[in-house]
Amino acid sequence: MAKKKGEDKEITVYREVVDGIDREIVKLFERRMLLTKEISDYKVAHNIAVYDPDREKAITDAAAAIVDDELGGEVTLLMRTLMALGRGYQRRLMFASEAPDFLPNPQPRKQSNVRVVYQGAPGAWGEHAAVKLYPNAQIDAAEYFEDVFRKIKDGEADYGVLPIENSVTGAIGETYDLLRSYGCYIVARTWIDVRHCLIAKPDAQMRDVREVYSHPEGFRQCRRFLWDKPWDLVATSNTAVAAAKAASSEGLRTAAIGSRLAAEHNGLAVLAEDIMDSEKNRTSFVVIASHPEYDKDSDLISFSFSAAHRSGSLCEALLPFTAAGVNLTRIESRPSASPQTYRFFAEINGNIADPKVVDTLAHAAGVTEYFEVIGCYKQV
Repeated sequence: MAKKKGEDKEITVYREVVDGIDREIVKLFERRMLLTKEISDYKVAHNIAVYDPDREKAITDAAAAIVDDELGGEVTLLMRTLMALGRGYQRRLMFASEAPDFLPNPQPRKQSNVRVVYQGAPGAWGEHAAVKLYPNAQIDAAEYFEDVFRKIKDGEADYGVLPIENSVTGAIGETYDLLRSYGCYIVARTWIDVRHCLIAKPDAQMRDVREVYSHPEGFRQCRRFLWDKPWDLVATSNTAVAAAKAASSEGLRTAAIGSRLAAEHNGLAVLAEDIMDSEKNRTSFVVIASHPEYDKDSDLISFSFSAAHRSGSLCEALLPFTAAGVNLTRIESRPSASPQTYRFFAEINGNIADPKVVDTLAHAAGVTEYFEVIGCYKQV
């Protein structure tokens, strides 16, 4: 026990020394940021860009040169972080008079005569999600993802239900791309358990199958089942469309991968059930609308941004969330129109009415080339 007490006393001494150093660091950091403010004023007055890559490289190289080689990487990271904080502070000062307005005022959720559209055909997983979210609504199908967005923008439907992520295969990139190009908002989100079946005509047997229809995601989610099967795989726009094609084909050689509901809709039988690679196979569906809908109970925020095409720019964009202790729950990248550049889609826990969250988003917007909030909502 005496040794343990001695160890506690010794580490207390170490910690007191570290605490003293930390106080010195904070004071020096404060001085650095005050100088950054003066530099910001000078740059504004002389129309000088905030980011100076040559200057920043010289600073990091000089700092790394005065420490032991084994600390060179850590010191470089430290200096880059300090300069990223300085750039963010400069931009915040430059645009302090521009109050952030990340989302238009919310509209009330429609309660009656609700029109919902999903992508696919009766029996699609999108229909499952639409019925779960809007059990009393008029629910219709659209052939393509883009058709759903068009109907929303043209006022033919109030809400659209589209897949955005699968627990096995990841993000549904087309939904992200269309969200940006059509300027729609996410107003809700839910998860649907996806239980894929091999379905075919009632008289068909497994040995009869030669051709299988499904959406590409359906094939990817059932790789193990399909691995040793000598079947031709034919992609369709939706698993329910695949079921309809299997039902309308001649003979018994055609099957589809889809839901039990799709089988029932098309008079098909289940040849094999639960053929997914994972028992926890789930798909997340978002609800899109032409306007935002959020209230005090909304606890998720989705946003899109693009970072400069240079080393460290993505880390710089995410640093404000780390500093504020805001939980970043997911991030996806999508190619943009410019070569070698990407647009990012991210999600955080929070509400757009929370000043801390708004301040964090403003910090992130200040260090990115493009920044847009695309929804504040709740998972149902």
